[in-house]
Amino acid sequence: MLPRVVDAVVIGSGPNGLVSAITLADKGWDVLVLEAADRFGGAVHSVEQDGWISDRFSSSYPLGVASPVLRALELDKFGLRWGHAPAPLTHLLDLETAATIHEDPNATAASLAVEHPADGEAWLRLYSQYVKIREPFLDALLTSWPPVTAGLRLTRRLGSAGELARFARFMAMPMHRMGQELFAGPRGRALLAGNAFHADAPLTGSVSGTMGWLLAMLAQDVGFPVAVGGSSALSTALVRRGERAGVLLVSGSPVEGIDVSAGKVTGVRTASGERIAVRRAVIADVSAPMLYGELLPEASVPSGLRRDLENFEWDYPTVKLNYRLSGPIPWQAEAARSAGVVHLGGTADELVHTSADLETGRVPTEPFLLIGQTTKADPSRSPAGSEAVWAYSHLPRGIAEDAAAEKLAGRMDRVIERYAPGFLDLVVERDLQRPSELTAANASLSLGALGGGTTQLHQQLIFRPTIGLGSPRTVVSGLYLGSSAIHPGPGVHGACGHLAARTALRDASALGALTRTPATAALRHLQR
Repeated sequence: MLPRVVDAVVIGSGPNGLVSAITLADKGWDVLVLEAADRFGGAVHSVEQDGWISDRFSSSYPLGVASPVLRALELDKFGLRWGHAPAPLTHLLDLETAATIHEDPNATAASLAVEHPADGEAWLRLYSQYVKIREPFLDALLTSWPPVTAGLRLTRRLGSAGELARFARFMAMPMHRMGQELFAGPRGRALLAGNAFHADAPLTGSVSGTMGWLLAMLAQDVGFPVAVGGSSALSTALVRRGERAGVLLVSGSPVEGIDVSAGKVTGVRTASGERIAVRRAVIADVSAPMLYGELLPEASVPSGLRRDLENFEWDYPTVKLNYRLSGPIPWQAEAARSAGVVHLGGTADELVHTSADLETGRVPTEPFLLIGQTTKADPSRSPAGSEAVWAYSHLPRGIAEDAAAEKLAGRMDRVIERYAPGFLDLVVERDLQRPSELTAANASLSLGALGGGTTQLHQQLIFRPTIGLGSPRTVVSGLYLGSSAIHPGPGVHGACGHLAARTALRDASALGALTRTPATAALRHLQR
């Protein structure tokens, strides 16, 4: 039996939803989390069978380790442990040539300097600059919006207005141009380009450089760790932390609608017919199209917002393969044999062509593969001597049918076999997750898109998820969007949920009307 009235309802129990609930409960709010699935965690979920552990959605969590939001929750006290491979990441330019991020920055520099010695020094200089601004930059990105205080700290750390302007230009650069300016040779350029491919921004498009730079720096800083025991261990730690704070979590209880009266949220309705009234807020850890197109009454969504959502752009559909192998992948490139994550995709120039294929609706003949060798980071993932491995790639937007996924999966098999002859002979079991299956498992992953919407500039900051203020506020007072559909977007960092909860707390405070009323009015004006 669900409670009749609570201070806040959080819809969805992905990391963002759980962080929202914890943040509110820590401030004394009575919080109910309603999860549609029969387990908690959203797209942070793993399954275990016959001694094998498979991460079903996301897997490697550099942002999870680096995020000041998650660090503040002290999840290690609730059972979370991180596993690290001997080397965080290797990018294979061809069958035998690799660029590798090692634990030691000097070893990384040596990997990049084989053909162009100056590139090693360039890497060390780049990483040193990152370390200098790491704390205020991550705070600005993940803990506040707009990032006024953290932004001022970042400006002071950079040292001058000129350096701030140079950094802004650097962040706006396309990945392909950034690589050309930083490195003389192909290894450093490919390393950054491969990391940029984790997102869906074209490598010749603005801000794609930010994606590649940040993930490369995080790989050098904290690695590409996995949660020991499977990604569900991260969700379980968040659930335990929430329960200690007093959060009530209910699974198998999908929300069917959000009730609104006089422009203010009043409660939610479940598929079983129960209604829960809210005193203060509803936070939705769901996709933007689901919130505005399915959960809210049509009359509560301004016509301008509905038109904008017709142009909402998802990120690329994901095709994921999970392998049980009788032994490690026999890579021809020795560097890949100890890496937790392997990129297959060639040089930066070749990746630009792959990116263009995706942007123009062509299924790549030579797809980019992101491969996780999870047993190397966490030996509990598979029986002794064996290897648990996943690989994912992308289809172009609008091409997500099962037949296309099957075709791409076959190409993925062949690419790995070419780089590691004998790989297919080691396959004990091969499990394909098509976009349709990803969506069926989590309705927020529409068409198999894992990022909550494209990360390109036209759908970031004040344009995320549509034209607005870039904040978690919606056109309904007391209703907040707290998923990766808002700034700062995809990644397991908890920031979107944190920002939504902080905004709800501020709006419910004694002085909340001073911020809430004008902001909500501005949103309604922009989106009417």
